[in-house]
Amino acid sequence: MPALDEFELIRRLFAPLAAGHPGALGLADDAALVDCPPGRRLVLTTDAIVAGVHFLPDDPPDLIARKLVRVNLSDLAAMGAEPAGALLAACFPRGVDASWVERFAAGLGADLTEFRLPLLGGDTVATPGPATFALTALGTVEIGTELRRSGARAGDRLWVSGTVGDGAFGLFVARGEAKELATPHAAELLDRYRLPRPRLALGRALRGVAHAAMDVSDGLIGDLGHICETSGVGAIVEAARVPLSDAARAAIAAGLGQGLLTALTGGDDYELLFTAAPESDAKLGALSRDLGLRLAPIGGIIAGAEVRVEGPGGERLDMPRGGYRHFGR
Repeated sequence: MPALDEFELIRRLFAPLAAGHPGALGLADDAALVDCPPGRRLVLTTDAIVAGVHFLPDDPPDLIARKLVRVNLSDLAAMGAEPAGALLAACFPRGVDASWVERFAAGLGADLTEFRLPLLGGDTVATPGPATFALTALGTVEIGTELRRSGARAGDRLWVSGTVGDGAFGLFVARGEAKELATPHAAELLDRYRLPRPRLALGRALRGVAHAAMDVSDGLIGDLGHICETSGVGAIVEAARVPLSDAARAAIAAGLGQGLLTALTGGDDYELLFTAAPESDAKLGALSRDLGLRLAPIGGIIAGAEVRVEGPGGERLDMPRGGYRHFGR
């Protein structure tokens, strides 16, 4: 098979994805040009995904690309930002098949179109190591309205969107370690692992309502710890109130992983975790109905620094707080 050519790849597969933004300059220049509208500020985020760490080497290439887009958009959602553009760094393994790259580009294009996120530039290289992809997503937000981790206050309620644990259990399915699960449940969990749902509309709607927010990427309890540390507060999570899908409940009943512990600490949910004053309960209930998205109160913010998880009877459940760490012990 003839070797892939970097410039041919850019011209044929990636330049068409940049056609909708004049600042991309057709991916033919050294950098892109982006204007920030008056009264708004840029929101920038970068996430990388690596074969064997964030996705399995035999995952479908189109879904790998779509996950790359979505995990970055989830960070924009957590700040309440509007997507504005993206830069892609794609490190393809030497000898990769051209059809694999074409399917990757097709998946990338599908999600860039769906989320109105123009490709502004980037780089493509060959690597002797595992496939590695990094996306830098740009967004904008009205100055002073951005959501941050640092605003949680004692007395706030703690909320989470959607359901928790699906991504973590979906990894078991992807690895072929969940054969005892019924096919519909396995398929649902696998889909949630491979295709996160960035809660962009929710993030925008939470501006002026939520005191603090972040997306759940490294586990509910670990990410809650980041909010608490940054805000200088503690929290109580009522485990019985944490929303679980029927598929996740089936995974727990089947003994996958460590059951509820996996759901609360496993990561890959990409839901929004946020705090708000109790006076916002009615507004959040209406928002849940308007978006057709479950918003569940799962505990509260307290003074101090403790993050405590309580069982149905108020008993303390022992859980690691740190969440997933790439360089942890």
